[in-house]
Amino acid sequence: MYLVALASALVAFLVVTPMIWVVREATSVELSHALSLVASAETAWITINSLTLMVFVTLLSILLGVPLAMLTTRTDLPHPRLWTIVAALPLVIPSYIGAIAFVAVFGPGGELDTLFGITLPRIVGLPGAILIITLYTYPYVFLTTRAALLSIDSSLIDAARTLNAGRIEAFRRVTLPQIRPGIAAGALLAALYAVSDFGTPAFMQVRVFTSTIYWEFSGFAVEYAALLALQLVAIVAVILVIEAGIGRDEDASGGTDTVNTVRLGRWKWPAMGFISTLGFVTLALPVAIFASWLVRSQGDTVPSLEFQPMFALNSVRLAVLAAIVACLFALPVAYYSGRTNSLISRILERTTYIGFAVPGIVIGLALVFLGTRTLPSLYRQGVWLLVFAYVIRFLPQAVGTVRSSVLQVDDSVIEASRTLNAGPIETFRRVTMPMIVPGMVAGAVLVFLTTMKELPMTLMLQPVGMDTLVSIIWDAQATLHYRYAAIPALLLILISGLTMIVMLRQEGYTVS
Repeated sequence: MYLVALASALVAFLVVTPMIWVVREATSVELSHALSLVASAETAWITINSLTLMVFVTLLSILLGVPLAMLTTRTDLPHPRLWTIVAALPLVIPSYIGAIAFVAVFGPGGELDTLFGITLPRIVGLPGAILIITLYTYPYVFLTTRAALLSIDSSLIDAARTLNAGRIEAFRRVTLPQIRPGIAAGALLAALYAVSDFGTPAFMQVRVFTSTIYWEFSGFAVEYAALLALQLVAIVAVILVIEAGIGRDEDASGGTDTVNTVRLGRWKWPAMGFISTLGFVTLALPVAIFASWLVRSQGDTVPSLEFQPMFALNSVRLAVLAAIVACLFALPVAYYSGRTNSLISRILERTTYIGFAVPGIVIGLALVFLGTRTLPSLYRQGVWLLVFAYVIRFLPQAVGTVRSSVLQVDDSVIEASRTLNAGPIETFRRVTMPMIVPGMVAGAVLVFLTTMKELPMTLMLQPVGMDTLVSIIWDAQATLHYRYAAIPALLLILISGLTMIVMLRQEGYTVS
């Protein structure tokens, strides 16, 4: 176990190392110059935009997610499992995929100016970014709130009703305190996504931390980019502290089979119409827009943007490498954490989650600093530094699934193997490893799927000439040749849909 602990510590150190380089680069700036940059009007405007985006996305996600969770768990809505899937589907689509479709059609100079003689509002700027990100992040709140609602004791609600409390009063005083941790967990995910999202603000031309860091980095203003990265990490830290205070677990007293069902009556039709509209706007409409670009020709031909199978193969290659390396990194951490309950094992495990909380644009910037300063040959080769970035970002997905499998290993089975004179390595190879392989496979699938969609780190670290699906989407949007984004975007939507299939199979869902 000593060697496993040492390997876990090495993994934790590798995860933290890039963050050290960001701090080093930012603190190397002369103090007076750093203060002038941080206190500038430009930085203030970027901060206001980022906080506004985060706050409104979080609030709107709660306003959408909580009622939808109530509809699918506490009402007699027909076919609740079907509507649960429809409400959760936007989560599998990268928000920048929706953004490029809506900007191309409803943005300035878009394809659709009027409808039935009515001038349509433009989806652009900060309001447009808030709308698009909300549409693709509210499922975080929906799913976590729904899970909380399914776990609470309905008899407490019945008791409140017998004391003459109305439905609203019972919800406020009984249900809400019990589902608050679930709402807070979903709101945390929505807030972190909003403040760390790069593609949507960039496509909407909004100056927030993520888009500005990339533009400053591209303009070789690395000092300012590093300072902005530190400020962004500080905001993320504040979000985590706030959530830790709000989302303390309440005693839900365990769930019961009795469900206090609200009868919708004629309101079930507007409810189903509302969920259907969300599904149409977030999934069907973007797919229809991309599909329409495939069947019609427009504008000049750009040979460099013409789809080639190599783009998909490059994306798959990088995602496979990231999945394999992430599982190898996750194995010692998950095994050490699952087989021991020491403070050190918990600290090492939680350290691996740092990359998941830090925005991808910051990790990309950190590895650019690390690569150019200390590993120039590795930086020029590019592939393994990019894979390392993916691993840092998505390692918790592999650690979580592998650790769950490790916890399912029965100690008596291991002890039986040891009594048959099998050494620790032989026992691990023949007994433990086969039992945790399913967790490793599940973690590898999650890392593969999320790597395929990652945008900022890919743009910052991909080798020259190694175009991928996401980089072609970025180039097509940057040059306003939107039709070249159609095939890559549709492929990513198809791949992203696999995430939902994995989730549904794990939960044993059937559509009814």
